Formats: sequence, C-alpha cells, structure tokens
Amino acid sequence: MRSSIFDQAHREQQTAERWSLQSTKMLRVVMGPEVIAAQGAMVAYQGNMDFSYQGAKSLSGMLKKAVTGEGGNLMRVTGQGEVFFARAAQNVFLIQLEGDALTVNTRSLLAFDSTLAYDIHMIGNAGILAGGLFNLMVQGHGTVAISSDGAPMLLDCSQQPTFVDPQAVICWSANLQPQVKSTFKMGALIGRGSGEAFQLGFHGPGFVIVQPSEGMPVVAAS
Repeated sequence: MRSSIFDQAHREQQTAERWSLQSTKMLRVVMGPEVIAAQGAMVAYQGNMDFSYQGAKSLSGMLKKAVTGEGGNLMRVTGQGEVFFARAAQNVFLIQLEGDALTVNTRSLLAFDSTLAYDIHMIGNAGILAGGLFNLMVQGHGTVAISSDGAPMLLDCSQQPTFVDPQAVICWSANLQPQVKSTFKMGALIGRGSGEAFQLGFHGPGFVIVQPSEGMPVVAAS
C-alpha cells in the first residue's frame, strides 16, 4: 500500500517532552501527572486512560454553568500512555507558567497541568450581553495549551486602552481586569446595528492575545 499519507511528516513525532506539538494543530501529552482538559478536546490516545467529568469547584461555578452552559465543561484525564488533543483544526500553542498567572477565555482553553491552581470567572455582565463569556485563571508552575482559530496577534495594553471583540479574545495577563464597553444603539432593534455592540476593554501593564475569528456562537443553556 502506498500513499503520501504514510510519509514521515504525518507520523507521530517522538520526543522526550511531556507536552509537545505534533503539528501546528495537534498536541500530544505523555501522561504521568493528571491533566485537565476541555471536554471533547481528546482526538486519540494510546495506552490506558480514564476521562472523568471535572465539576465546578464552587457553588458560584455551578451557577455560572447553569446560566450559560459554558465555563465548567472540563474533564480530568488520568492513566498511562499518551493523549492527543485538538480543536476544529485550530492552531495550538503551549504556554509555560513559572509561578505566574494567565487568564484564558474558556472557548480557547485546550488543556493544562492539574498541578496548576485555577478558578472560573464571569466578566461582569458579559455572560449575558456577550454570549456567555467566561474566563479561567490559571496560576503556578506548569503548562497550559490554548487554541487559536487562525494566527493570533499579541497586543500591548500598557500604552493605551485596548478593546477587543469578546468572541475573538484568547487570553490576557491575569493582572488586567477587562471592562465591558457597550456601543449598543437603538437602531439595532430594527436591524440597523453595527454588529459590534460589546467590546472588552483592557488597559495597564500587560498583554491580550486575539484570534482573527469570532468563532462559533454559543447558545445559552435552557
């Protein structure tokens, strides 16, 4: 049997690293310590694995999930072997935390070391106004994997106020506290809106990373 699909470029890339990119769109994690990942992010595994629901860590977290159906959809991965993660052929990036913190839009979260401390937050009233925007703050020593629908852009928020579409934001410096800015006009009620009614504003020493896509809309849970 012959095909270019059997070429070395398409085979698993062996490495001693626990977290490694098999391509720009595929992540491999060699198991040992547990991993927490977005539900549905696993595309393959080799060995013996167990995938269990990772519930909200607090009552407030449970309420957030009940309102929008987002923000608590995590799973805990345990076992021996290797797991492959991906999301809709999006680009995957690894961020190594060294005692610092990062805030990630839950829509862009792929997986992270279970040794990292984390908590889920809702940005003010953005959960209702902006389609259910939740973020996850991770802190400590370990690796975080995020996905981007296209090549991301890094913006410096220290020089001037920076505003981004809530659906396009991937992650930002944990010290920044985004504010919801509304540009809603009454004309939107009769179909004459700009389509850009809400933005997240960032200002201070730090960065925000955005993707060139607003992704798929999130439907609120009933």
